Order: sequence, then structure tokens, then C-alpha cells
Amino acid sequence: MDDLPIGPMLAVIALLILWSGLFTAIEVAQQHLLAQRVASRSRDKPVAKLSFALNSLIFCNTLCRVLAIIISTLLAIFTFAENGPWAACLGVCLLLLVFAEYLPRNLAVRYPDAILALGNTLLGTPLKLVYPAAWLLNAFSQLLTRPFARKAKVVQKSEDEAPTDRHEEHEHASTRPHPLSGIHALDNITVNDILVPRSDVDGINLDDSLEEIIEQLRSNRRTRLPVFHSDINQVEAVLNTRQIRHLLADASLTLEALQAACHEPYFVPESTPLQLQLLNFHKQQRRLGMVVDEYGEVLGIVTLEDILEEIVGEFESEHSLDNPHIHPQADGRLMIDGAASIRDLNKSLGWHLPSDGPKTLNGLVTEALETIPDCAVCLKIGRYRLEILETEDNRVSRVLIWHTSSAPALAKN
Repeated sequence: MDDLPIGPMLAVIALLILWSGLFTAIEVAQQHLLAQRVASRSRDKPVAKLSFALNSLIFCNTLCRVLAIIISTLLAIFTFAENGPWAACLGVCLLLLVFAEYLPRNLAVRYPDAILALGNTLLGTPLKLVYPAAWLLNAFSQLLTRPFARKAKVVQKSEDEAPTDRHEEHEHASTRPHPLSGIHALDNITVNDILVPRSDVDGINLDDSLEEIIEQLRSNRRTRLPVFHSDINQVEAVLNTRQIRHLLADASLTLEALQAACHEPYFVPESTPLQLQLLNFHKQQRRLGMVVDEYGEVLGIVTLEDILEEIVGEFESEHSLDNPHIHPQADGRLMIDGAASIRDLNKSLGWHLPSDGPKTLNGLVTEALETIPDCAVCLKIGRYRLEILETEDNRVSRVLIWHTSSAPALAKN
């Protein structure tokens, strides 16, 4: 330490602070561009996106700041003896606040495209290399939050289940707000509540061969499909299938014709109330929106028809079983597909399965068990018993479910 020149150490500290400022500016620029992306119209050009994971950026930013504090503290102890730590703390805090927080944030708001382009050029490869370490730390943090997550009870399979007592039913029912009706409910429902999850979204992958795309379009009945490269997070456009349907019969569709039938995607924040989104669809002259979270990750899609169903559904029978995912059994229980929407199940059956977390029955089961079951498992969620019948492709595909207020009657032979 005595032989190390002070000049190079100060240069290292300055370099670490500048890198930290760049990391902060990139993160703020990405958030600022996301806000523009969400509000963009069809004539707007596509905005830039990060070419690396945000977790890697946070990891490197934190590492730079910690190293700057450690080196400055050692240098201050060498220079000022026992008063060194105080001087280092005050000096580095001021420098980090000015050059790694306030200044980068202001610059990022003014020049977001340039900063994001600079970050993708300089940091694309290095941050992809440190991603495993960032992913590991993020996974560890998620593991620490598991004790605070709500868990369902896992119980043994039994043919004669005792009904839930009245006190438990009343207590559980009181924790769930009574569903509102009509258009007034749209203010209390967001697009995140009714979106089609990204795992269930049909889309056109431009990395597939043209023959595969044509075959997919022939079997698909949807009018609008997202178009992307490799992953739906790389969505580039939305295809209107009506404009190319006449080219499918003789397989004369070309990539140029497919792209000509596309228009720019429309992005919707997940927290948008349905009533506001209904107005936005009308204002933007759109019928499909890509739902994104605060980091720009695509969560799924929402359509004008989905919102209208929320209104029209109030005029239909309250407990309709006209749901293709629900298969009533002879003993009174219900066999339900794992891809079924929890919100749709609650509407169709008049139930109160928790819908503030996962959106599908598969997600609810895997969250409750914290694993993908590889055998028959029975679990209890509130007043409902669920028996996993089948798993497929790392997902729960079929579930037998019944209400515990009365034990299911055995089917007669």
C-alpha cells in the first residue's frame, strides 16, 4: 500500500464513478424510452431496447460503487490516518450522488436514444458474460422472499373429505370483495387481470421457415397475431391475417407480402384500468395491445374483445358452465385444463379462487406447491380442493377440483 502511487488510485476511483454513472443513465434511459414506447402511435418509429438483461446492469452498477467506496476508504486511511474513513465516506457519497445519480439521470431523460445505443455498443457483450452471476444473486433474493409468499395447504388424497366449517367459509368470503358489475367495475380492473399470458399467445416467429408460417396461418383462426423474432419480447409488428388469407390456399405467401400486412405494435402498461384502455383502443384505432411491465417485458396481450366481454358477460347467466376448459364429472367434481384463466373460472362458477397472483390454474398450482408435481398431489386452496391429474411439458395440464362445502359424491357404477 505504501508503494502504490496516489494518482493511479484516484484515476481508478474516477473511472468506477463514471462507469456507475453510465449504468445509471442506461437504466433511466431504458425506462424513459419504455414510457414513450407505451404511448407511441402506429406512425412512430420503434424505440431502442436493451440488448442485455437488466439484472446484469444492476449487478455491475452496485459492484462499481462498492469498489469505489473500498478503494477511496483505503486511500483516505493511508492519507489522513484515523480521520480517513470519515473523509472517504463524505467525499465518495457526494461524488456518487452528483456524477452517478443526478447528472446521469438528467442526461438520460434528455438523450435516451443516444445513451441506450452507447450502452448496447459498449456493454452488450460484457454484461452478457456477467449474467450468470447476476441471475444467481437474483434467484437467491427470490428464494429469500418465499417465506413471505402465501402458501396453500398440501393434503393427502382422500375419498371422504369433511366439509369446511361455516366459520372458515365466512372468514374467507369476507376477505374477498364482492364482484362489481357492469362498466363501473372497469375502473377496478386492470389489463393485467384479463390479459392472455404470453405462454398462451399465438404469434408468428419470423425465424421459422416460410412453409411453417403458412401452415400455422392456415390452422389459426385469429385475425391479429404478433410477429416477432425468436421470442415474443422481440415483437416487431402485428399481422392482420385477413389481408393475406387469399395467399394461403396456393402457398403463394412471401415474406414481403406478410410484412406488408403488418403494422406497428401497440404497447399497453399492465396497470392500465380497463375503462381507460377501452378509450385508448378507440383513440388509437386499435384492437390488440401488447401488455408490458415496468421493464418493457411482454406479459401477454389484451384485445378490445376481452374488454367488451367484461361488460357483456355481466348480462349473461351468472354461473354459466359454457367454458371449454371446464369438464363436469359424474360425481359432481370438475376436471379443468391447467391453461384455464382463474378469472374466467371465478366468473363461470361463481368461485373465489385467488386471482391477485398467477393468472392461470397451472400458475396457481405451481406457485402453491413451489414445484411442478410429477405425481398425483392433492392440495387445498381456501375452500377448494385440487387434485393434479396430469402434467405435460413442465406444466400442469389437467386438474380435478371441487368445493369443500360438501364432499364429492362418488360416481355410481
